[in-house]
Amino acid sequence: MIELVSRQRCVQCDMCVKVCPTNVFDSGPDGIPVIARQEDCQTCYICEAYCPADALYVAPYADRTENPEERALVEKGLLGSWRRTLGWGPGRTRLAAIDTTPFIDRILPRADL
Repeated sequence: MIELVSRQRCVQCDMCVKVCPTNVFDSGPDGIPVIARQEDCQTCYICEAYCPADALYVAPYADRTENPEERALVEKGLLGSWRRTLGWGPGRTRLAAIDTTPFIDRILPRADL
């Protein structure tokens, strides 16, 4: 469930507002998105993946809130961690480049054949 929008990191692009499939966010009067309907969050991580500033934290729990402190999230490297895992953003290795799932070999053409 979405838990935090970092005021310090947010670049006011409203990408989270645009990509959220359940309209959890509203554009804030100061440009910082507001978590307006937290209970509607599906924990899909789309907002966190698309945030260019790693300013969002989505907790892995869809049925309860955590109310984390931003400093603790920063110290643990959790702000934008899903985006980092996917390899989205400058200087990151895309997950697809390191995926070793055997299924991928069945659907992608192999160069050694």
